[in-house]
Amino acid sequence: MTLVRNTLDLIGNTRLVRLAGPSARTGCEIWGKCEYENPGGSVKDRAALFMIEAAERDGRLQPGGTIVEGTAGNTGIGIATVANAKGYKTIIVMPDNQSPEKMATLRALGAELVLVPPTKYADPEHFQHRSRRMGEETPGAIWAGQFDNVANRQAHIETTAQEIWTALNGRIDGFTCAAGTGGTISGVGMGLKERSQDVTIALTDPHGAALYSYYTEGELRSEGSSVAEGIGQGRITANLEGAPIDLAFRVSDQEGLDVIRQINSEEGLCLGLSSGINIAGAERLATELGKGSTVVTMLCDSGFRYLSTIWNPEWLKEKGLTA
Repeated sequence: MTLVRNTLDLIGNTRLVRLAGPSARTGCEIWGKCEYENPGGSVKDRAALFMIEAAERDGRLQPGGTIVEGTAGNTGIGIATVANAKGYKTIIVMPDNQSPEKMATLRALGAELVLVPPTKYADPEHFQHRSRRMGEETPGAIWAGQFDNVANRQAHIETTAQEIWTALNGRIDGFTCAAGTGGTISGVGMGLKERSQDVTIALTDPHGAALYSYYTEGELRSEGSSVAEGIGQGRITANLEGAPIDLAFRVSDQEGLDVIRQINSEEGLCLGLSSGINIAGAERLATELGKGSTVVTMLCDSGFRYLSTIWNPEWLKEKGLTA
């Protein structure tokens, strides 16, 4: 049993689990990094900790200050978790179409929650722009700015990539995940490439996002739509600049849903849709690399954060999806 000094030391060092079904289907070893083990329940705890500590080091964040962020939910939960442990206040601006479970979690953590209508990034009322203005206008506050704050990807260069490499003793052929801010895929990709240029880094994009066409055709262009929360990007963020992406796949919501239902019923893991999309991408990457390959992906958060949405058959029916 491991002892830690404080709650912030619980962030990171998540375990890798072998995914039996995907491994059997591909003849490869497919591993999922269990990011729901973080104290805030998702991969975003890592970015939250690094962004807050970077702001402390450069003097922007002072004792008793406030952290403002625009988020689909998980980064906000991570920031509120870290902020509580460090004595800061939190204001979170979130689109009002995200899961009620995330909203309830943020309120339980004591965050001030500002809900805004979902809109295009070009709209000045987009959640990112609204949160930036609030960060500038609130006394004693900083705006975390996760999309273009490269402390986000630094968290994955320094921790996630190192953990994967160490756990597998360097025996890894490929890594894939979806991009929201781009911090995870860029940071893990950079960290793994530092150790071996032979590791293939693949983007797994949901429909409605523009990065798949960018990495396959050189043009930011989106097709379709997705109900997945926290992933899907229409621009090259600062975190994505220089990302060492070798391949790209596009995965539908239905494919991702089918994957998490199978993982739930056969392997006992209840996951969110982003994890299902990631696992589907991992199977494609494993097939591309060939039998016997070792591929890692991210299990971003638990399905218990989406009981009213993707794990609700009536909600799925309304969205034209099947349970």
